[in-house]
Amino acid sequence: MASTERASAARPEPGRYGALLILLIASYLVSALINRHWIEAVQVALFTVAVLLALRSASIPRRAVRLVVIAAVAGLPVMFFLSFSTLTGNVGSGIADLWTALVLLAAAIMIVRRVLAFGTVTLQSIYGALSAYLVLGFMFAAAFAAIYHFSGDKFFLPGEPATTQTFQYFSYTTLTTLGYGDFTAAANDGRAVAVLEALTGQVFLATLVARLVAAFRSTGDRQG
Repeated sequence: MASTERASAARPEPGRYGALLILLIASYLVSALINRHWIEAVQVALFTVAVLLALRSASIPRRAVRLVVIAAVAGLPVMFFLSFSTLTGNVGSGIADLWTALVLLAAAIMIVRRVLAFGTVTLQSIYGALSAYLVLGFMFAAAFAAIYHFSGDKFFLPGEPATTQTFQYFSYTTLTTLGYGDFTAAANDGRAVAVLEALTGQVFLATLVARLVAAFRSTGDRQG
């Protein structure tokens, strides 16, 4: 009995990813349904909150937590300035999008690292994996937007609008390999990142999510 208790204590407790999952879904719906310029600022703020929620459940040293919190909070007004200032132009917007992509990448790594460290598979584990999957879609959308701004407002084929909504739509259809074909990257850099996203999505679903769901079912069967 004592050895079992010690083993259970040694296992990391599952994080809380339900709120993060709801926040990410709400962020996508808000940006998809509201076509306003200021929605980008709202989404950047929501992404910052998402990183803080992911950080809450991450098993990293407190000093590293403080550094990430300071960087996320301090970087928020800087990103607003770069995104909406006429002084910085496309370069500033590209830097802001690139920063957003890197922040989301850090969030995805923290979530996946924590999920893989769980001693047992719980519903929170699955919430965490789904949250990481959504974060990846947002991350690649920000990367596409950065390419767009650094390339002089060119990404899709002529006649296809490049907005926050279309970048996210293109990102998630690529991540899930649906490939509707109504939006297509015109240059090699955009195509290369799109292929990388498609491969990432397939590996993520085929390994992490499928493994967690199967383990969760097995745990439920044993308990039953």
